[in-house]
Amino acid sequence: MPDLRPWRAGNQLPGVWSFPGPAPGPHVALACLVHGNEIAGALLLARWLREGLRPLRGTLTFIFANLAAFDRFDPADPTLSRFVDEDMNRVWDERVLHGSRQSEEIARARMLRPLLDEVDVLLDLHSMLWPSDPLIITGSAPQARALGPKLGTPSLAVADQGHSTGRRMIDSAAFTAPGSRRTALLVEGGAHWEPATLETLEACATALLREYGLLPPAPRSTPTGRLAEVTRTVVAGTHGFAFVQDFRGGTIIPRRNTLLALDGEQEIRTPHDDCLLVMPSPRTLRGHTAVRLARFV
Repeated sequence: MPDLRPWRAGNQLPGVWSFPGPAPGPHVALACLVHGNEIAGALLLARWLREGLRPLRGTLTFIFANLAAFDRFDPADPTLSRFVDEDMNRVWDERVLHGSRQSEEIARARMLRPLLDEVDVLLDLHSMLWPSDPLIITGSAPQARALGPKLGTPSLAVADQGHSTGRRMIDSAAFTAPGSRRTALLVEGGAHWEPATLETLEACATALLREYGLLPPAPRSTPTGRLAEVTRTVVAGTHGFAFVQDFRGGTIIPRRNTLLALDGEQEIRTPHDDCLLVMPSPRTLRGHTAVRLARFV
């Protein structure tokens, strides 16, 4: 468990630390704990704060997003601390942020939203409950689609249209407004609470900081990753949604029309050859995303 007591106050906002470099450059932010039980990103940022990491140029900001959810973390039942009232990664629509709806997560998002207007590049650090290969999610913004594969770690980047249940932080208007040159990515580093996940998140965040000159360049180049584009987002229409086998995220189904799942009486089949399964969720509530289907670009 990360000890966040030394870092809760922040120097910009509660849980937010920002450090200028000695030379001009972009403002890069690393966010963690958007989901309070996804502690790998918090372990990384807390360690970098202890080590006194500072940028060579520009500004580096660390965001511990949902501290209220993290405070509920119980190793005996860690999934309960994902959020307090609602998923913080579904509240970033401007109508929600400027509306009358109230929750712990919306209040925190409203506090952080002006900060995002100052950020040029955001990397949101996450981990996963169900078995899946690590991946970068770019959303649909062209600048993010270009950046994701360029980092090369993880080697898979996926462009999608977000979720029907609400906008993620990377989909907020701060990064997706027409004509915006600012960029946001989300990295899913691997399984919750696994050491390899922390290593993946550190490699991805380091690659991003090197890409923008906040850290020295890498001694050797990393191969460019692959980009896949979501062709269908499968949302469970019934409480009886079930996959026909235990699929792992990152699996490629070679043939079109292969049966993947049953949603009540409806069959869910691959829409094309070489269909990539993006983060299938074997326990999906009605109205929630069960899997995204993608093809390589």
